[in-house]
Amino acid sequence: MRCKFARTESGKEAVTVLASLLSENDHAAAHNREHFDRHKVLAINLMSSPGSGKTALLEATIDALSSRVSIAVVEGDLETENDAERIRARGVPAVQIATGNACHLDAHMVHDALHQLNLDDVDVLFVENVGNLVCPASFDLGQHFNITLLSVTEGDDKPAKYPVMFRAADLVVLSKTDLLPVLDDFDPDRAEGYLRALASEAPVLRLSARRGAGLDAWCDWVVTELETHRARIAAGETRTPSVQADGARLHLTEAGRIP
Repeated sequence: MRCKFARTESGKEAVTVLASLLSENDHAAAHNREHFDRHKVLAINLMSSPGSGKTALLEATIDALSSRVSIAVVEGDLETENDAERIRARGVPAVQIATGNACHLDAHMVHDALHQLNLDDVDVLFVENVGNLVCPASFDLGQHFNITLLSVTEGDDKPAKYPVMFRAADLVVLSKTDLLPVLDDFDPDRAEGYLRALASEAPVLRLSARRGAGLDAWCDWVVTELETHRARIAAGETRTPSVQADGARLHLTEAGRIP
């Protein structure tokens, strides 16, 4: 998704079509969601900063659930197919989206990727978004849930520093908890406190994909939400995530594009 610029009377650049771009994205996202619902697929968007363990969580999830749930993955990165190759190595279809210089996925990218998947064979589709704690929260991809990972290798004040991302979360996963014994400056309770200060009621799961701690609770959440989602579809309903459209304007402002 490219942003177009116009000149204001003062001569400063301004993003005059941001609202229409978001509207176009939302239209494509609604189409994606209808597609998922028609095939009874639960779509989950994973968001976090780079290196928080999204791909490792997917690998552990595939290993734990492969006998019960059919999984596919859409991977988003600026370059390379490294993460998609890790997923394919576990026998799961994965489509890599190389965004170039775009710091997030959008609904059109995901729509194109879906043409490479047979959703009739999929129960749960995970979208691993580009590593970034700002703009991925602002773009609806057609998913049903937003999951935000917060690694214990990051500061426990990240929810306070990046409120847009954490307000968008339907579930927060504290990842790499096996490292807590050597990272005593990260307090999980304090991190959750910052989350609650945002008036977020998102559940928090503490998890180590490497050691398996907390993995059962995560897998139970996925399976339960899949069952709930299919009951929702049977009732002619769907679910939309907590997208934070203001984050797009915040990101562009910080980049100096809006005066």
